[in-house]
Amino acid sequence: MYLVSRPKPLSDGNNQALAKAEAVSFPPGYLRFLRSFGEGTYRGWMNVQLPDPEVLKPFAEYGLWEHDADSPITERQIGECVAIGTTVDGDFLAVHPRTAQLLWLPRHAEQVTAIPLQAREREDEATYASVLDEIYRQVYGCGREGAVYYEPWTGSRDHLFLRLPPGQDQLSLPDLAGMCRAAFSPDLSIETDYSCYLFYQTLGGYVRFNYANKQEVAVMYEQEEIQAFAAIEQWLVSKGCEPYPENK
Repeated sequence: MYLVSRPKPLSDGNNQALAKAEAVSFPPGYLRFLRSFGEGTYRGWMNVQLPDPEVLKPFAEYGLWEHDADSPITERQIGECVAIGTTVDGDFLAVHPRTAQLLWLPRHAEQVTAIPLQAREREDEATYASVLDEIYRQVYGCGREGAVYYEPWTGSRDHLFLRLPPGQDQLSLPDLAGMCRAAFSPDLSIETDYSCYLFYQTLGGYVRFNYANKQEVAVMYEQEEIQAFAAIEQWLVSKGCEPYPENK
C-alpha cells in the first residue's frame, strides 16, 4: 500500500481510547491499521476514523432508513452503533457492539445492511485494507482497479487549485498530465477516463488532473515540502495554468 505522506502518530489519549475499545468486535485489522497509519482516506473513497460512539446517536430519531423484519438492527439500535468510517459521499460504516454486526448505513438509500466478512487467519495492517476492498465489492457490486493508496490526515496538508483555460492551440488536460509525468517522474500514477493522479513523496502529496472538468489541476502537498511544491507550481504556470482567485 502506497502512503501519500508520513502518517501522523495517534496521541496517547487516542491510543488509550483504542485500548478501551478492544472489547468491541471490530473488523479484522482495523485497530492495527489505525495504530500504524492513523486516521486518513483509503483509495480516495473511505475515511478511516477512530471509533465514535456518539455521532450516530441523533440518527436514531431522524427516520432516515426503513426498518422491517429483514433489517439487521432496529431504528433505536442505530444510536448504539460505533461509527468507524465514512465515505466521501456521506455513508457510514459502523459496528453494533451488542450484536457484533458490521453495518452499512447509506446516505442515498433506505435500508441499513449487514456486511458479512470472510474469516481471516491473521490480523495485520494489510488485513483491514483487504476488508475495505471487500466492503466496496459488496456495496457497489464490483471491485476496484488501480493501485492501493492511503492518505494519512497529517494536519499539515496544503493545496493549490489551478485552471487550464481553454483556447486555440492550448494543451488538453491529458496532454498536460503526460508532460508533467515526463518532467517529474511520479512514485505512483493512477489514470482513468475522469482523472489522473501523479503521486510524489517529495511533495507528500500529488498532482490531480480533473479530466471530467477539463480545466482543473490541483496540487496537494505537505507544508514542509514547499521547495518541491514551488517547482511544480512554476512548471504548471509555465504551461498556461492560472491559479484560481481564491488561492491568492
